[in-house]
Amino acid sequence: MHRSGVTIVFVLLMMSIVVACSFVWSDHYLWVSFVLVLTALLLFIFRFEKRKLQARELVLLAVLAAVAAVSRIPFASIPSVQPTSFVIMMSGFVFGAESGMIIGIVAALASNMILGQGPWTPWQMMAWGLIGLTAGLWRNHFWLKTKIGKVLFAFAWGFLFGWIMNAWGVLSFIYVDGQWNFSVIIPYFIGSAFFDLMHAISNVLFLLLFGGIWMKILGRFKKKYGLLD
Repeated sequence: MHRSGVTIVFVLLMMSIVVACSFVWSDHYLWVSFVLVLTALLLFIFRFEKRKLQARELVLLAVLAAVAAVSRIPFASIPSVQPTSFVIMMSGFVFGAESGMIIGIVAALASNMILGQGPWTPWQMMAWGLIGLTAGLWRNHFWLKTKIGKVLFAFAWGFLFGWIMNAWGVLSFIYVDGQWNFSVIIPYFIGSAFFDLMHAISNVLFLLLFGGIWMKILGRFKKKYGLLD
């Protein structure tokens, strides 16, 4: 396996372990969240270890993460509808897997500073981080260079994001009073299907309405200033 592939697998494994630890230290979810951010930074550091990072590159990542976080707030009253996933996808498509992952992870933590932190925060960080990671990893595949490919990608992640969050919910309720209750799994996923669909549809709408202009703007920044090449 290529060295970068080994690094990605390692970081994903570490992220999974950190998120799993959120159950053991559920009262310390913020500390777990910060460890998750540091774990994701490992991938970014290894990716750019051969050249010196520019301050403006770090600023760009911070700005995109802030935009992704703040864009979630106006839509907080509409269940599962927000442009955060869209911003993270666009970042991954243009700047790559490592940048997309960090933007997704930081955006989740930052937005929850306003909307409310909880044991679910590390899971949201992982879910949004994976959106950015997969967008960057697959951006050069022929099917993702087409509009229909991007639409399917955005739609699929509406459900995948929900299923990752469902895993947190199910694991929280499946073991109660010393007994395993597997009967909650199917109703839990069925109950979330509408919200997952809303997320998927909103991803597609934001992509169709603003995807082209976002790709052009971010692409120009990357080309003109040589950012995150």
